[in-house]
Amino acid sequence: MAKPRRRHFGLVLSFFLCWLVPVMLVAGYLWLRAADQYASHLGFSVRTEEASSAIELLGGITDLSSGSSSDTDILNDFLTSQELVREIDQAVDLRAIWSRVPTSRDPVFAYDAPGTIEDLVDHWERKVTIIYDSGAGLIDMRVLAFDPQDARDIAQAVLDESTKMINQLSAIAREDAIGYAEAELEVAVDRLKTARTALTEFRNRTQIVDPTIDTQNQMGLLVNLQQQLAEALIDLDLLQSTTQSNDPRITQAERRVEVIESRIEAERRKLGLGSSSEGGEVFANLVGEYESLIVDREFAEAAYTSALAAYDSARAEAQRQSRYLAPHVRPTLAESAQFPERMNIMLLSALFLLFGWAIGVLIYYSLRDRR
Repeated sequence: MAKPRRRHFGLVLSFFLCWLVPVMLVAGYLWLRAADQYASHLGFSVRTEEASSAIELLGGITDLSSGSSSDTDILNDFLTSQELVREIDQAVDLRAIWSRVPTSRDPVFAYDAPGTIEDLVDHWERKVTIIYDSGAGLIDMRVLAFDPQDARDIAQAVLDESTKMINQLSAIAREDAIGYAEAELEVAVDRLKTARTALTEFRNRTQIVDPTIDTQNQMGLLVNLQQQLAEALIDLDLLQSTTQSNDPRITQAERRVEVIESRIEAERRKLGLGSSSEGGEVFANLVGEYESLIVDREFAEAAYTSALAAYDSARAEAQRQSRYLAPHVRPTLAESAQFPERMNIMLLSALFLLFGWAIGVLIYYSLRDRR
């Protein structure tokens, strides 16, 4: 029959020292020294207005700006930042709240005041649990404290600071949108002034309001002169065929033809249809310059209209809160202490200690069998 040996007693002793005693110590600390903690729950999300203003609908202007990261992602990162912990500490005195139970009684769950801001951030991560659903954009928080009202005050301060941060993001976005639209409007106004000034200078220099109208008049005059020239040539041919060559009427008709031809040549030079004029600008060049100025003015007017619509849309957007914090669970006030979860902590400790003891025993026997 098998008999107990020394190693068996050692195995029982190791089980007692490595598992039973630590479990009893953990249970004694949890039930005798660990202070009760109360939880305050909070849930919120960031909502953005999707409604378009009347100016956007009429002008066809879409969103003025968009971010590469969602507002909820930014807020989730803000909730674990040192800046938020500092602001909450200044608002409700986190050091005093989490050190109401002295560390001499509960060194595990109590805060050792005053400590540095880094120590406070580390304790914040232990007392504040954040659950972020990136798909739905929802953030749920659980805040622990030794007093239920303290836990609720911390959760309310978190809600207030988060709302302030989202409002700051909205203000920055509105200022950027208005500033950009205003800068574009100033550029469009300057361009329109320059185009109109250039057109006015052209009209003052040439003393012509619209060269296209004058060109039409000149063309009408040229056509009339050509008709008169044709009639004068016909009359000259008739005289040459019915009278003597020394008839003074022939000389007069020839003089009339020369005058009309000279006038036609002068008018053609004005229109740029013949050789370049000796003085002044031909109408073809004036018309080309005028049309170029008109195109510049029309483009400047279209750019000004678009910039003005964008500016009005940005101002309309600034008058409403485009994004806001929407709490779906406001800070709750606990009626009973549910933390620390003593039974869960003890069972997990017992399980891991048992695994550790078993692994140690297996290692011991494995080394013993190799001898």
